[in-house]
Amino acid sequence: MTQILEAVSIVKSFGAIQVLEDVSVTVNKGEIVGLLGPNGAGKTTLVNIIAGYESQNSGTVSMDSRSLDGLTPEARTHAGLARTFQSGRLFPELSVAENIVLGGIGVGESTKKANRRALDAIELLGLGDVTSEPAGGLSHGLSRLVGLARALTADPDYLIMDEPAAGLNDHETPVLLAALESIRVESGCGMLLIEHNVGLVADACTRVFVLASGEMLFEGTPHDALIDEGVLTAYLGDATMGLHGGRA
Repeated sequence: MTQILEAVSIVKSFGAIQVLEDVSVTVNKGEIVGLLGPNGAGKTTLVNIIAGYESQNSGTVSMDSRSLDGLTPEARTHAGLARTFQSGRLFPELSVAENIVLGGIGVGESTKKANRRALDAIELLGLGDVTSEPAGGLSHGLSRLVGLARALTADPDYLIMDEPAAGLNDHETPVLLAALESIRVESGCGMLLIEHNVGLVADACTRVFVLASGEMLFEGTPHDALIDEGVLTAYLGDATMGLHGGRA
């Protein structure tokens, strides 16, 4: 069985507005892949389609040779595809630990196993000091890390991360990078990282896709993306800002 998450020839329009045109993305098990693009490129729509929150007009989404088309987001999570969100989508009245445990319980794990995985995720992401705090009081950056920990508790085969570094400080960003590499090595999880910060993607990923105006502009290494004239033109300076930490 081929172990790969694939979105192939995805087309999506909202009425007369064409959002994605013949877009394809692949993520192998044990690989961290970046998805870059300026605002309005279609990144969020593409990951919503892969995760099951929106349907495509044409094209296919599959995981390990199994079609995901028509499956709900919950069914895709049970199948091994997890996603984090820009907003975190945490339960503000629950503690950090309770939020994280829900990731495992939500896919049918026993409380014991979910608690064990939650502890592993908490240690991996350096969240031990905030486990008893209500999630509603967390900073934006910490909320992102808690959302990632919750996704990891589901023990996914593939993980889509929507701007996980946004709002992280200079201490938290290296923790995130180290955690992503540990996840890749220890679990073989394939990860799709959606980011504006090109410097972060260059550090974390071996392969990147660049979307612009709903079309795939580039596929290759982060290094080659940074010197590609089409990519630099599409970003209009955003890539340079990301490299220098000016924008997460």
